[in-house]
Amino acid sequence: MQKQLTRGPVMPTMLRFAVPMILGDLLQQCYNIADTLIVGRFIGTGALAAVGSAFTLMTFLTSILLGLAMGSGTVFSIKFGQKDDAALKEGVLASFVLLAAVTAVLTAAVYIGFDGILCFLRIPAELDSMMRSYLRIVFEGLAATFLYNYFASLLRALGNSVVPLVFLGVSAGLNIALDLWFVCGLDWGVAGAAAATVLAQYVSGVGIAVYTWCGFPLLREACRAKLRPARVKEIASFSALTCVQQSVMNLGILAVQGLVNSFGTIVMAAFAAAVKIDAFAYLPVQDFGNAFSIFLAQNYGAQEKDRLKQGMRGAFAAAAVFSVAVSCVVYAFAAPLMRIFIDADETAVIAEGVRYLHIEGAFYLGIGWLFLLYGLYRAVGRPGMSVVLTVISLGTRVVLAYALSALPAIGVVGIWWSVPIGWFLADAAGLGYYWLRRKTLFELRG
Repeated sequence: MQKQLTRGPVMPTMLRFAVPMILGDLLQQCYNIADTLIVGRFIGTGALAAVGSAFTLMTFLTSILLGLAMGSGTVFSIKFGQKDDAALKEGVLASFVLLAAVTAVLTAAVYIGFDGILCFLRIPAELDSMMRSYLRIVFEGLAATFLYNYFASLLRALGNSVVPLVFLGVSAGLNIALDLWFVCGLDWGVAGAAAATVLAQYVSGVGIAVYTWCGFPLLREACRAKLRPARVKEIASFSALTCVQQSVMNLGILAVQGLVNSFGTIVMAAFAAAVKIDAFAYLPVQDFGNAFSIFLAQNYGAQEKDRLKQGMRGAFAAAAVFSVAVSCVVYAFAAPLMRIFIDADETAVIAEGVRYLHIEGAFYLGIGWLFLLYGLYRAVGRPGMSVVLTVISLGTRVVLAYALSALPAIGVVGIWWSVPIGWFLADAAGLGYYWLRRKTLFELRG
C-alpha cells in the first residue's frame, strides 16, 4: 500500500506515480462532463448554461476542501520521507478533525447564503429556477467530497495513487449511468443530473474511507493518537495556506464567471462547454504537478537533494512537451470539440467557444509550468509562495477581464485574453523566486 518515492530512477518513478493520479482526475471530471453532455443534448442550451455556471461555483467550494487535503498531504509526505511515524499518526488525526469541521461549516454556510450566492453569480432570470433546483441537491455532496479528497490525499502521500483511481472509476461509471436514467429515462431534468452526481460522489467517498480503514493499520492507530495542539497548528499552517491558494484561484474564476454571465446565455453556454474541454486538456499536467509535489515532499523530508534537482529538470521538460502538444491539438480541433457538447445548429455558441479556445488554448504551457511551481513551493514548505503566484495569476485575470471587456471594441474577447497573460506573469514571478533562492530552497526547515 505504501511506496517510497525516494528510491529508484527519478523520472520513471515520478511518472509511474503520476499516471494513476492523472487517470483518476480525468475520471473525476466525468462527473461534470456527463452532466454537461447529457444536459446540453437532452434538455437544452439554457440548462447547459445553468449547469456550467454551477460547475464553476462547485469548483470553488470543493477547492477549499481540496486545498486543506493537499496541505495535509504535504505534511504526511514529509513525515513519511523522514520516517517519523509518531508525527505522521498525529497529523492524520489532526487533519481529519480539521477537514470535518470545515466541511460542516461550509455546508451550513452555502445553504444559509443560498440567495446571496445566486445574486453574486448574476444569474439571468430565465435560468434562476434551474440553478436553484441543481444547486440545492449538488450541495449535499460536499461531505462526500471531503471523504474522498481526505483519504485520497493520505494514500497518495504514502505513495499509493492506484486505489483512489479505482474508486473514481467505479463512481464515474455510476454517475454516467444514473445521469442517463434520471435525465433521459425519468425526465427529472437538471435535478436528475445533480442527484446522479451526488450519489456517485458518495460511492467514491464512503468506499475509499471504508477501504482505508480496513486495509491501512496506520489509520486505526492514528485514532488512538493524541490530538496535540502543536500538530494541529502544523497541519493548519500548511493546509490553510494551500486552501487559500486553491480558494483564491477559484474565487477569481468565480468572479470571471459572473462577468461571463452578464454577456447572456450564448456566451455562458459557450464558456460552459469550452471550460470542460480545458479541463481535459490541461488536467493531466495539473495532476502531474500534484504528483511532482508529493515526489518532492518525500525527497525533501529525506533530504535527497540530487533527486530533487533531477526531478525539477525532468518535470519542467515533460510539462513543456505535453502542454505545447495539447495546445496544437485543441487549436486545430476546436470546432469539432465544441460540437461534442453543443448541437451543430447552435452556430453562435460554437463560434464563441472556438474563439475562446483559439486564444486561451494556445498557451497551455503557461498553466502547465504554473502547476509545477505551485507543487514545488508546497513541497518545500513555502505554501505562501504558491498563494502569491495565484494572486498574481488570478488578480491579473480578473482585473484585465473586467477592464478589457468594458471596452466596446474588445468586449468578451478581453476576458479570454486575460487568462494566458495572468499565467505567464505568475510563471515569471515563480521562476524568478526560484533563481534567487535556489541555493537554500531545498534545506529542510523546522
